[in-house]
Amino acid sequence: MITMKDIIREGHPTLRKKAEQVELPLSDKNLKTLHSMMEFLRNSQDPEKAEELELRPGVGLAAPQINVSKQIIAVRTFNDNDEPKELLLINPKLVSHSQETAYLESGEGCLSVDRPVEGIVPRYARIKVEAYNEHEEKNIFRFRGYEAIVVQHELDHLNGIMFYDRIEDYEDDLKQALPAQSVIPRSENETII
Repeated sequence: MITMKDIIREGHPTLRKKAEQVELPLSDKNLKTLHSMMEFLRNSQDPEKAEELELRPGVGLAAPQINVSKQIIAVRTFNDNDEPKELLLINPKLVSHSQETAYLESGEGCLSVDRPVEGIVPRYARIKVEAYNEHEEKNIFRFRGYEAIVVQHELDHLNGIMFYDRIEDYEDDLKQALPAQSVIPRSENETII
């Protein structure tokens, strides 16, 4: 079971590496990692379990955050009926995006960052991601709004990017310059979520 002790923190070199592709068929070890990541998100969103296990709540987790440099992400958000929506994505790749951008008004947080970081983190408002699911089926997944922001945050972890690298005019010793192809130019019609 993954706990906060297993989450590596900013400054750890694994968080700045490009994660390796996962070989298919999935090994037992990679399957266990996938399921443990989702179990962490479920537990972190259950107030009683989170308190018992001393977990910070999370909606997304990337394998590099547990010091596994593999292209695996887990996302657990809720639909309009407040029902959980769970996704395990293997070797995810952003294949298209909107021109329109969006950002979270309250800013972004990260399980690997133990401090508040203020600022606008520009993201695409809508994205398409090609990935394998836990059954090794290749799919195109479409995300918009909050869910698109969460997925992009986790995709960044697979590319060694921390969310604060995207905050303009943010000064910090741990901030790194983005590769040119990773910069998201803010649109005039920007959605605030």
